[in-house]
Amino acid sequence: MQHPHPHASPRPGPHRRRRVLLSATTAAVALVAAGLTALSPGTAEAATARQVEKLDRGVVSVHTGSGNLVSWRWLGTDPNDVSFNVYRAGTKVNSAPVTGSTNWFHSGAPAEADYTVRAIVGGVEQADSVHAVQLRGGYKDVPISPPAGGTTPDGVAYTYEANDASVADLDGDGALDFVLKWQPTNAKDNSQSGYTGNTILDGVKLDGTRLWRIDLGRNIRSGAHYTQFQAYDYDGDGKAEVAMKTADGTVDGTGAVIGSASADHRNSSGYVLSGPEYLTMFNGQTGKAMQSVDYVPARGTVSSWGDSYGNRVDRFLAGTAYLDGARPSLVMARGYYTRTVIAAWDWRGGAFTRRWTFDTNSSTNSGKGYDGQGSHSLSVGDVDGDGKDEIVYGAMAVDDNGNGLWTTKTGHGDAQHLGDLDPSHPGLEYFKVSESASQPAELYINPANGTVNWKLAACCDNGRGVAGDIWAGNDGAEVWSASDSSIRDEAGATKGREPSSVNFLSWWDGDTVRELLDGTHIDKYGTSSDTRLLTGASVHSNNGTKATPSLSGDILGDWREEVVWPTSDNRALRIYSTPIETATKITTLLHDTMYRTGLAWQNTAYNQPPHPSFFLGNGMATAPRPTVYTP
Repeated sequence: MQHPHPHASPRPGPHRRRRVLLSATTAAVALVAAGLTALSPGTAEAATARQVEKLDRGVVSVHTGSGNLVSWRWLGTDPNDVSFNVYRAGTKVNSAPVTGSTNWFHSGAPAEADYTVRAIVGGVEQADSVHAVQLRGGYKDVPISPPAGGTTPDGVAYTYEANDASVADLDGDGALDFVLKWQPTNAKDNSQSGYTGNTILDGVKLDGTRLWRIDLGRNIRSGAHYTQFQAYDYDGDGKAEVAMKTADGTVDGTGAVIGSASADHRNSSGYVLSGPEYLTMFNGQTGKAMQSVDYVPARGTVSSWGDSYGNRVDRFLAGTAYLDGARPSLVMARGYYTRTVIAAWDWRGGAFTRRWTFDTNSSTNSGKGYDGQGSHSLSVGDVDGDGKDEIVYGAMAVDDNGNGLWTTKTGHGDAQHLGDLDPSHPGLEYFKVSESASQPAELYINPANGTVNWKLAACCDNGRGVAGDIWAGNDGAEVWSASDSSIRDEAGATKGREPSSVNFLSWWDGDTVRELLDGTHIDKYGTSSDTRLLTGASVHSNNGTKATPSLSGDILGDWREEVVWPTSDNRALRIYSTPIETATKITTLLHDTMYRTGLAWQNTAYNQPPHPSFFLGNGMATAPRPTVYTP
């Protein structure tokens, strides 16, 4: 299985995405080194910095039997040499400044101890941070309220379950808030006929305050492939917006109706195959619909997407990407089994502007093998090292300017992972699995140009695949899939037993190797068996056999990842954060924009975990510092 690695040949332009992840204080030097025009320190960020959220310190206190683990964010806007003091109720509890990490264990302290953190910059202690979010039982519950159930026209009763969630600072206070999708118990896969209840989304603060509720109405069918929502600060005003597909009868967070309130476009099979379709940008703080435009592309003739009953026409994906290298754009797409259309939108000055549209049926792309290549999710990252993001859409990629970049012509797949999987070679790598029994079961791809480094023989509908550094005994990330019996390295060589799960990942314990997240538990991989590290209490996973959390990612504390599951009664989002100390100091992953956009698209269709732009794993180099600015 050994194949020449295409990264052996230098890529054009600056080689490493880390070019845009350098310390702000060395930005001008980096520009010169990269052969670019250097700007004065005061303006360097205009050329290289990316817009990110202005976050607070994100302090958490996780109680264990022997004390509290206090952890906090090292922000991308902090100095490289920042250190910290930890205070309990105004009294410093650490003997010397914390320099080598962003956590501190307070032995013997009670669960209700109140902590703040003070940064030390240039020898001067700064003001208190926000007070710690207390996880007194190892978790924190964010109260939520299920919508009232109902009955469909064919007499089927349904209730609501908390489903996928995202995070963004909706009100500009520096703390992340939740955007939660409520799904009715009769939600459907597109291949299944039948009416569904309405899809409903809530904006919820960490204390459970509900900012708004949006009801998408009867003309948006409910299921994993119909509603992909994006929460991100697109216009840079310090408050996130929320974007999603809407229709006649959608009710915004202020009670205003989009389109016709009385229209019912459902057919007798429960599908919605007629009537207007909109893309709406909602105010993240109020839920108000600020603008609705026609969804691109329109459905047109349903059968032209591959069937006449409505399965393939309503396959939607969504994401967020820094297409200009500095500011985020919204990406909304339709189709992946046959025709694919991806539309990129900017939200500036309270209005949509379409940046570009990629259409596999256009004269530019037709006949080049871009059709039928989509996955049940997408990935976003700078694959060609030009400082701008590309869209990796299954077995093809679209450049930052909307032009097709490459296609492997290996067809649809359920799971894909884009990241710096191999630290020995510059840039990003890409791993995906194939659903078609006539296509390679696994592919390891150079995403800069679509070269297939190695592949496994076709076998089956290979529905699951994961890439991540879960074992210190092998350099770089391991990859594995549902159809394989081993983990493999970057060259495709077998390296050991397959893990107990093929699902999600989480940085949970104190080392930089990632853990296995599946269902309602987290495990650590071992060469003979896996070790249980966490079992969620009275919680449920989502999306049936996909068994995914509502959200998993670095949303609080240090760089390790939290996991959010709904409680069994759907009355709370239960946030778990690690109780384990780490000696590793890494900037909050929220300020690595590849990871941050990955967190934003995590809810898209078949949820996948986010990956940062740099290698985070065993034996890693010192993590790069991002060049970012905040509104």
